[in-house]
Amino acid sequence: MKFTPACQQGVLIKRYKRFLADIELADGSQITIHCPNTGSMKNCCQPGSKVWFSTSNQAKRKYPHTWEIVETPITHQDGKVDHYLAGINTGRANHLVREAIDKGVITELQGYSEINKEVRYGKENSRIDFLLKGEGLADCYVEVKNVTLAIGDGWGIFPDAVTARGAKHIRELMEMVEAGHRAVLLFCVQHHGIEKVAPADAIDPTYGELLREAIKAGVEVIAYQADLSAEQIELVKSLPVIERLTQ
Repeated sequence: MKFTPACQQGVLIKRYKRFLADIELADGSQITIHCPNTGSMKNCCQPGSKVWFSTSNQAKRKYPHTWEIVETPITHQDGKVDHYLAGINTGRANHLVREAIDKGVITELQGYSEINKEVRYGKENSRIDFLLKGEGLADCYVEVKNVTLAIGDGWGIFPDAVTARGAKHIRELMEMVEAGHRAVLLFCVQHHGIEKVAPADAIDPTYGELLREAIKAGVEVIAYQADLSAEQIELVKSLPVIERLTQ
């Protein structure tokens, strides 16, 4: 996914009202941009952080700029602090996954002739991000989650806040497996400092238990990491998913 034009850089002053952020530009001027992330953005919205934002040519938009990337500080167990880029626009995750499927990057999801988006399914009236179909293949239900919470030493965890919605999606995926379909939970890792993904039991223990239950039930849980820059974002490689955080 390429940014046209390339993202511009600024410094975060503050994020507020969930959907807004004030940015200081290189010339000292300030602008308000759209924040496309309704979550806690834990570790990803510290004032003073470098940020990158895209620009829309839609004249009717009140805020033509959209926050895309932030530079995040991560403290490792040895006390060393490194800085990594993280993609905070959760709306990009599905696009990145679709692009990676089409390019053959996500090897686990190849061989399907039909890809449907936002299909209603399940007893809890959910919408699956992708429903893959192919002749002679079981229907494949793919739920995508964006991962940006890095806690050091290569660990990335999900979720960054308690998520009843995320728990519902896991239950729905387990039901699909029970019905004879294929179900995949895909962590889209938009963070350069993450090398492995685990459930955030300390933040949402219910989600962690459900995830492990789902894996036992046959839900496939995979993770792919994005390469991020001011010019483009794309998923490039698979990361291991660990059932329980160990430090």
